Amino acid sequence: MFIVWRSDPSAVVAATRGARLSWLAVAVALVLVDRSLMAYRWLVLVRVFDSPARLPLLSILRVFFVSTFVGTFLPASVGSDAIRAYGLTRLRASGATSVASVLMDRLLGVLSLLVVTVAGLCFARDLVRNAAVVGALGMAAAVCGVALSAVYSERVARFAGRVLTIIPSDAAGRVARNLVGAVRAYATRHGALANALGGSIAVQLVRVAQAYALGLSLGLSLPFTVYLAFVPLILLVMLLPISIYGLGTSQLAFAALFARAGVPAGEAVALSLLFVGLGIVGNLPGAMLYVTGGRQRPTEAVG
Repeated sequence: MFIVWRSDPSAVVAATRGARLSWLAVAVALVLVDRSLMAYRWLVLVRVFDSPARLPLLSILRVFFVSTFVGTFLPASVGSDAIRAYGLTRLRASGATSVASVLMDRLLGVLSLLVVTVAGLCFARDLVRNAAVVGALGMAAAVCGVALSAVYSERVARFAGRVLTIIPSDAAGRVARNLVGAVRAYATRHGALANALGGSIAVQLVRVAQAYALGLSLGLSLPFTVYLAFVPLILLVMLLPISIYGLGTSQLAFAALFARAGVPAGEAVALSLLFVGLGIVGNLPGAMLYVTGGRQRPTEAVG
């Protein structure tokens, strides 16, 4: 990759080779916590529509972990979301409720990331004057605002319904309107949404802690607040569906932001590669499930 070459590959290799295994083990343990919280968050959202008798816990978790593995090879998080929604329909959940649960899961993920990012900027106030940072936060806030208005505003829901009448296909129009209705179902489930949002914020903080542990493994003597300021911004960049699993974009973001803390480019890129690699390690349980039967037929998965 260009950014690795520009940062001196020998420096990246040297920094990675000297990583302390004890802190790497801590980071791996934290990624397991991360994945467990993400699975719990989605489970809470799925249960809004489906009873335990209809969609067994283990079947839902299988869909979640397999989708995280398959999504490793697809652009950003879009691919894994599509796989997850499809997997839920194979468990006989309706298409509208399956997509709605994934959309709400993604919305809460972005919203929680926005909350943690704003909190983290208290420790790097100079970034508040950065046009790119302000623009990214404004765009994320706008997306969250529009999405939440579709959930809670009856007027917006009616407008969406009128817009969907332009769909030429009756079947497609019916599916789209069912999706709007499914998303709107969350408006009255305040407890479930608060529960899922709390889990989402915990996920973002655990990811910051992962980067901190990886930094310690590389011998970086930076306070935790530096990671709290930079890592959420990097995660926002990694959400952009322009690369496979954030490769390239994450290296640029790590190098640019950690340079502000005096971290050499080689060590910053090494940290970014370890961070991406840690995410891949977290997807390995999904790989095992995929190989051992993650593509079960619907009758097998439900029964």
